[in-house]
Amino acid sequence: QVQLVESGGGLVQAGASLKLSCAASGRTTGTYAMAWFREVPGKEREFVAYISWTGQSTYYADSVKGRFTISREYAKNLVDLRMNSLKPEDTAIYYCAGRLWGSDYDPRADYTSWGQGTQVTVSS
Repeated sequence: QVQLVESGGGLVQAGASLKLSCAASGRTTGTYAMAWFREVPGKEREFVAYISWTGQSTYYADSVKGRFTISREYAKNLVDLRMNSLKPEDTAIYYCAGRLWGSDYDPRADYTSWGQGTQVTVSS
């Protein structure tokens, strides 16, 4: 398994941009598909974005499509989530997650590695 650490969360106003980063460590980080999820207390964890282990396939939740972009830097073992035009409803704890050899997005897939989360708060 890989170890994941998120960073970049904070408090911003509606309409602003924010970039989250997920630092991965471990021998096989380059073979992991990565995803971002978010969670609001009292609600189910929600899928946000996905990138395959090759980086060639991405997938987004409808709620963030066109505003968020997921990308990865293999040399730095980083997976970023660029968030533009933020809305108050984007407020949540954001988690990155990884699973081995993920190709195309599969909503039923289980992720074996999770980060500790980073808080994003968007004020109106």
